[in-house]
Amino acid sequence: MLHRIDLRQVWDDARHASPLLLLAAVVLATATFPLRTIRWRLILRDIDGHRFPSLPLWHATAIGFMANNLLPARAGEVARAYVATRQLPVRFTTSLASIGVERVFDGLMMLALMAVAIAAPSFPRHALVGGRSLSTVATTAAVLFGAVLLLALIVVHRPAPWLALLGRIASRVLPATAATRVMHWTEGIVAGLEVLKSPARFGGVVLWSLALWLTNAAAFAVCFRAFGIQVPAEAALLLQGIIGFGVAVPSTPGYIGVFETATLLTLSVYGVNASLAASYALTYHLTTFLPITLLGLWSLSRLHLGLRDLSAAPDTT
Repeated sequence: MLHRIDLRQVWDDARHASPLLLLAAVVLATATFPLRTIRWRLILRDIDGHRFPSLPLWHATAIGFMANNLLPARAGEVARAYVATRQLPVRFTTSLASIGVERVFDGLMMLALMAVAIAAPSFPRHALVGGRSLSTVATTAAVLFGAVLLLALIVVHRPAPWLALLGRIASRVLPATAATRVMHWTEGIVAGLEVLKSPARFGGVVLWSLALWLTNAAAFAVCFRAFGIQVPAEAALLLQGIIGFGVAVPSTPGYIGVFETATLLTLSVYGVNASLAASYALTYHLTTFLPITLLGLWSLSRLHLGLRDLSAAPDTT
């Protein structure tokens, strides 16, 4: 899709964007990472249910998203869990499961906000993305994420029967050492789901998720104004949802190409010129890519780690 774009026009559109509004968009986009840290602190607890300090979780968050930008296949998720485990008394599987819980909440919140955009009077009723109705795509994804959340709720409230069933299956089909390791991992994963048992923590995670994704949408909306793109504000809700699901699949470092294609597809729904949409996508991606990457590299240096350590994290854990 990008190969048909007039690059000279893309550059010209970028040069004429408002620097102040673009800076505001970058600040808003970067602010989502501290919000993620606050939310993660609600989800991930020690074995006695006590909160972990914020700074180690911030370092893990910054390094994880930096790794997503520099390493392929969403390696940052594993790196984030690995860094948390190095700093805190928590199992790797528990840390990784807590990140999985985050992703379910992210998916459901993005879908809810996408539904607001689709229900708005300004939404083009016959819009298609990839040949499919957006409402159909959103409904299918909502059912999938809802089913995952329901299964997690069932398991975390009555883990013993599920663990016993898995133990019997593992002991029959795996060698003893492997079966023991699977059960160890599974117990860690169940521990990472503990937040779902507390109504107060569950509600807090929902509220912080809403704050996070409204802030992220505001960054997209402010950037629309920086480029003079005349679309309704709720288009930002749709854009972040399509980008969010587009980059959920392991892909290139920093989601290069995937982010831009998702942006062009979304803005085409509102009739935005392809060159202007490409300029918006490339500029937003580059300018919001840099702060968290630099912050992550700074955190990495503070912990005396290198990118090679993050690349080796799956083997180490």
